[in-house]
Amino acid sequence: MARDGATDADVAAAPLRRVSLEVPTRAPSGATNAYVVGDCLVDPAARNPELDRLAESGRIDHIAVTHTHADHVGAVADYAAIADATVWAPEAFADRVADAAGVTPDATFADGDAIGEDGPIALETPGHAVDHVAFAVPDRRHGEIGDADGTGEAGEAILCGDLAVAEGSVVVGPGGGGLTAYLESLRRLRDRTPTALHPGHGPAIEGPESVTATLDRLIDHRLDREAAVLEAVEAGASDVDAVVEAAYEKDLTGVADLARATVRAHLGKLLAEGRIDEEWRDRIDGD
Repeated sequence: MARDGATDADVAAAPLRRVSLEVPTRAPSGATNAYVVGDCLVDPAARNPELDRLAESGRIDHIAVTHTHADHVGAVADYAAIADATVWAPEAFADRVADAAGVTPDATFADGDAIGEDGPIALETPGHAVDHVAFAVPDRRHGEIGDADGTGEAGEAILCGDLAVAEGSVVVGPGGGGLTAYLESLRRLRDRTPTALHPGHGPAIEGPESVTATLDRLIDHRLDREAAVLEAVEAGASDVDAVVEAAYEKDLTGVADLARATVRAHLGKLLAEGRIDEEWRDRIDGD
């Protein structure tokens, strides 16, 4: 229910608001994007004066996160207390949200459920993290796909967390949802033909053509890396470090651990598909 003089219609029509929060993160931007849509706050990674004002004024009724990595959950408990807001979690991962955010969720959701009444729609998108979800919201800025003046039915924007980024790529390491799941999640978003993506880090990707191009780029990047990893194994690389050295041509200073985690995930996928020998199981798990 809307508070502080705002009607439910006012809240439903409120534009999407992005608030950049400086937090300890490996993302190149050095910040995590929190989003406010209607009366829902997504990914409050840290306290912020703008978010404080919204919470204190009673404009936040619901809080959700795209996943439980530390750079997305840091202020969930604070804003839940300040706003007396309902904290939501995926029904399969409520305990993970409680452990990561330091507050027990009040409600759970399944794939396709709304957060609150007429709030963002949850979409299961594992890969970067096993508990990763995205949230679909109306995109009134772009209108219906193909509607240049934006006067038609709203398109669909997706708060995509760490599933996609405008530039670069996303780390998918062991212990996350896995590369097979990550690729399926990217394809799921692409099939929905959204008109905008709003990532957890970095700028928005706006317009259906840009969104499709970005999702295609991320899919192709993963498949190209997979091919490089398989080529390295077939050429005689016998451990994870040797595969990393062969599969990456760029300087890995500062990100070598992330590259190594990604290679392990690629090797795990290839092993599960029977494309590399079983002897790699101990090499992946032991490194």
